[in-house]
Amino acid sequence: MPDPVAFQTRLGHSFRDENLLRVALTHPSVAHESGAVSAHNQRLEFLGDSVLGLVLTHKLYENFPAFDEGGLTQIRAKLVNRRTLAEHARALGLGAHLILSHGEEMSGGRERASALADAFEAVLGAVFLDGGFEAAKEFVLREFAADFTTLAGSSGIENPKGELQELLQAKSTCAPDYHVVSSAGPDHDRVFECTVQHEGIELARGRGKSKKAAESEAALAALEKLRGEPAA
Repeated sequence: MPDPVAFQTRLGHSFRDENLLRVALTHPSVAHESGAVSAHNQRLEFLGDSVLGLVLTHKLYENFPAFDEGGLTQIRAKLVNRRTLAEHARALGLGAHLILSHGEEMSGGRERASALADAFEAVLGAVFLDGGFEAAKEFVLREFAADFTTLAGSSGIENPKGELQELLQAKSTCAPDYHVVSSAGPDHDRVFECTVQHEGIELARGRGKSKKAAESEAALAALEKLRGEPAA
């Protein structure tokens, strides 16, 4: 492992038991290739996955009080998917420190998203065992600070029309209705304005370069209104 002290500084945690970190960085292929029983990072990955989920869930619960279970689950899924975790691992330079089998090394394992994401969770598990929950929490919140800043400036909603329909149909059998009320500009640069109504009552309006975009903006504005969130 190249310069473990510098790597621990980058992690923001100095390990009392450096073997924990070594195991966290050891890919399962090492044991498979050698045919011997040796420690690798799958158990630590399992532990780190749970710690990550708890810390992020608590943070989301605090930061988004107006979001229901579905909205919180959707945001959390974006934060813990393999691609996102691999990006965090790359930002830490984790790939250079992975302990791989010869075969995994030759096949590009240091840059493989699955290996990086798994190792990121394993390192978190190691931090938890070495320093306790507070150390693990600090690590997660530090690594995901930029993600929460981005979320705070956006709705965090990928399908506003679908979410609005779910929200309304939880209380009523009626689906929302969308109506284009105006369009302006030349054909190549037209702007549409759309309303969304429910049971004959206008909830919100939206504008966009297409009818679909205007409907999505109207749905998002309606969600913000119904959930009591400030408009973006």
